[in-house]
Amino acid sequence: MNDIFLGKGDRDVYLLGKYANRHGLIAGATGTGKSVSLMVLAEGFSRLGVPVFLADVKGDLAGMSQAGQVGEKLQARLDRLGIADWSAQADPVVFWDVYGQNGHPVRTTVSEMGSTLLARVLELNDTQEGVLSVTFTVADDNGLLLLDLDDLRSMLAFVAENAKAISGKYGLVGTQSIGAIQRALLQLEKDGGDRFFGEPALDLTDFLRQDMTGRGIVNVLSAEQLIHKPRLYATFLLWMLSELFENLPEVGDADLPRLVFFFDEAHLLFADAPDSLRQRIEQVVRLIRSKGVGVYFISQLPDDVPDQVLGQLGNRIQHALRAFTPRDQKAVRTAAETFPPNSRLNVVEAITQLGVGEALVTTLQEGGVPLPVERVLIAPPRCRIGAITDQERASVRMRSPIGAKYDTAINRESAHELLQQRAAAAASGATAEPKAKARTAQQEADGIGGLVKDWLLGTSRRQGALEAMAKSTLRTMGNQLGRQILRGVLGGIMKR
Repeated sequence: MNDIFLGKGDRDVYLLGKYANRHGLIAGATGTGKSVSLMVLAEGFSRLGVPVFLADVKGDLAGMSQAGQVGEKLQARLDRLGIADWSAQADPVVFWDVYGQNGHPVRTTVSEMGSTLLARVLELNDTQEGVLSVTFTVADDNGLLLLDLDDLRSMLAFVAENAKAISGKYGLVGTQSIGAIQRALLQLEKDGGDRFFGEPALDLTDFLRQDMTGRGIVNVLSAEQLIHKPRLYATFLLWMLSELFENLPEVGDADLPRLVFFFDEAHLLFADAPDSLRQRIEQVVRLIRSKGVGVYFISQLPDDVPDQVLGQLGNRIQHALRAFTPRDQKAVRTAAETFPPNSRLNVVEAITQLGVGEALVTTLQEGGVPLPVERVLIAPPRCRIGAITDQERASVRMRSPIGAKYDTAINRESAHELLQQRAAAAASGATAEPKAKARTAQQEADGIGGLVKDWLLGTSRRQGALEAMAKSTLRTMGNQLGRQILRGVLGGIMKR
């Protein structure tokens, strides 16, 4: 049976596998049980052979890699739910970490991230985003790969040096905007974002794996540090969704999804997002269902998710909300209005009265019809609920089948190296030019001097000018002397 048992209310409530890619929402105040509901869904999908990706922002979801233990509270809940076949079981987990500390490094290239999402990470204005887009275009047109931040810095420097020519062809490029981008890159590097850009880049097919027993791999992103950089966190997860959307083929309606993606702290994705980005998110969420990917948002308040996206989330688990402020009261009413009505249940009152581990649940049933909202006691997961030790994490990483693929970074020739080579060649040419001119001048001087020397002194095959002049002078002198002697002799004879 391709269903996941969620818990018991007036009836047993299941999430049907063939409607799991219709997306979902897990909402509720802090400490009401959202993480447990997430774990129940994640390990349920794993048992069905469906890979899962989730972000662990508090460190407690890492417990999915370890088997649970039966205590008094857990046994009481099992008895109340009538679950007799429960057994502790660890899930097949692969740890990931943007910073490469608590899991395999997650990397992408600057080109794959794209100028739009990167501009959001760097918090650029419209003008600066336009300059960044021109920089990407110039790199593409010149066959320069943008793999890491060094490549992007070198490319920005190249654009700045050639701003006049590039502005004439691609549009105005201001040096002030380039300087602002470079400062933002420096801040991103200080935040550790430089580790995210590089190679080997993440191959998303490695998320779509099963273990040797056919269980779906649970990919856990360690996000305890990443969550402190909310723009980077939200943009990274949005990039992953976009990559899945762009690269996965259409599968239509299948019995099970190919991958289920859990987006924790979902409000960070939509906070201060421009309309263009919200439209992109809405498009991805709406269309990625046909690629066999289910997306589940986790947040405290249901109105953290825009109405355009909220309307596409067919499976919902709503934990308790506390109506202490006007905003809380509005959120309660909003949540109540989004549930299919149940004549036996006052939803507005129930939301504020739910205990820990209880939730209001609706899922899509046969024909895609929503289940009338049920007040449900959520079933416990079979894995550990809580954090793990460093030794346990290290043991899981050692058993990972893909560690050798990602743990060692590589740095192949790209824009930074090629531009450095061009600069070095240009500098070498500039240094060689005066020397070449001097050498040419010397050669020319030597050539002219040789010609003059040969003309003056002559060669072995012909006499020189000096020799000819000397001979001519001697001949002239001789002739004159002879004539003088001749005239003297004849004069003496004539006189006699």
